[in-house]
Parts: sequence; C-alpha cells; structure tokens
Amino acid sequence: MKGDSFEHNESAKKLCVSLVPIFNHLDHSEQVDVAKTSRSKTYEKKEIIFQAGDPSEYLYIVHRGKVKIYNLSESGKEQLIRILNPGDFMGELSVFTDELLTSYAETVERTEICAIHKNDLQEFLVEKPTISFKILAESSKRLKDAEKSIERLSSQDVEKRLASYLMEQVEKKTNSGAASEIILPMSKKDLASYIGSTQETLSRRLTSFEEKGWIKQTGQRKIKLIDMEALQDIVE
Repeated sequence: MKGDSFEHNESAKKLCVSLVPIFNHLDHSEQVDVAKTSRSKTYEKKEIIFQAGDPSEYLYIVHRGKVKIYNLSESGKEQLIRILNPGDFMGELSVFTDELLTSYAETVERTEICAIHKNDLQEFLVEKPTISFKILAESSKRLKDAEKSIERLSSQDVEKRLASYLMEQVEKKTNSGAASEIILPMSKKDLASYIGSTQETLSRRLTSFEEKGWIKQTGQRKIKLIDMEALQDIVE
C-alpha cells in the first residue's frame, strides 16, 4: 500500500504504538516520538493491505480489528499463515531487507492500521537497539510456528492436524490437560486453510469428534474439549 494512502491521526497513532509489544517498553515521550512518524488508515472488511510483489517499505501495526496473512499457490488456493489481532504487527522484514513482499495481508473485519516507514524505524533502532531484539524475538517465534505448521502438513493427516491444533489452543489458554472450552481465533473456513484442508472435510472431522464424545461444539466458534486423552492418542 502506498504511503500517501495513510492519514495523520495523532490520538490514534499514540494508542496504536502503546499497544504493540516492541514499543510498549519505551517511556511515554519515546512512544510519542515513534507515533509522530507513523500514519494511520482504516480498512473495511476484506480489503487488501498489501500483496505479494509489493515493495517492503512499512512496519504495519494492527490497532483495531483483525488481519489474516496468507500465501497463494499457483492454482490460486489460499494457504493461511496466521491471524493478527490488535497489538500484532507485520512487515517487520522491511527493516532488514529490500526484498519484495511474498504474502498477502487482508482484513477479516473493519480494521485500523498504523504504519511506520522503514527509514524512520531504522533511525529508532539505532537509538533504541532493544526494539531490534524484540522484533527478532517475535520473528523467531513466528519461524518456530511456521516450522511446526510445515511439519504438521507434511507428516499428519487432516484428523491429526485438527486434533493437534485443538490441543494447542487449550495449552495456550490453560496450560493444563483439563477439559476446557476454547474459542477459535478464526473462521472455520480460515481454519481449514490453516491446517491444509477443505471446509467440508473440517466440518466432517469436527462432527466425527463430537459423535465420539471427544469434543462438544457449543457455538459457531466455541468448542469444549472433553476427552484430551483421545485427542492425544490421535496425534501420537
């Protein structure tokens, strides 16, 4: 997205910068300095923020709303990479490289984004090297998640991928093996893309899990995991 499509909204930018983990350790005056260089823009649902082939120029921060990052295969099939919520950021590689972007960013709902140009961000990194470490830490986490997803797609069938994903969501929420209700962070259509399946196959697997008494679907995105041992047996 071209830089001049963003607006200068001071109050929104300050709130946006204070949300993101790579900046929230800075004191108030430093956050204000960062905010002064950022620009904000509101996107409607299903708008493209950037796409593969665009120049890598900005660090984008989600202020309000939700964004999905995905790749497209040669046949046009969408492969979901991750979902971003308020405080999450994308485009961080623009700080370290001039290569073109390789993925797509699309809003899941009405979303407000603030963006910082790479030149401005690089100046802050010289003054505050701790920001670099936080960006690298997040990049390392994303690399680990990507490796886990690749392993899951290459070595597990759909049933195992789904069971593994549901268990991971429980671990993130409770850090326990007890029965727990989770709320899927994405639509079932996007979840199907994320685990390398189709929406129809995902629906059949969820229904099968429910019929076996392993889970209970209590809403469009709410799922109660009842038999963790049975799900673990599938993964193993």
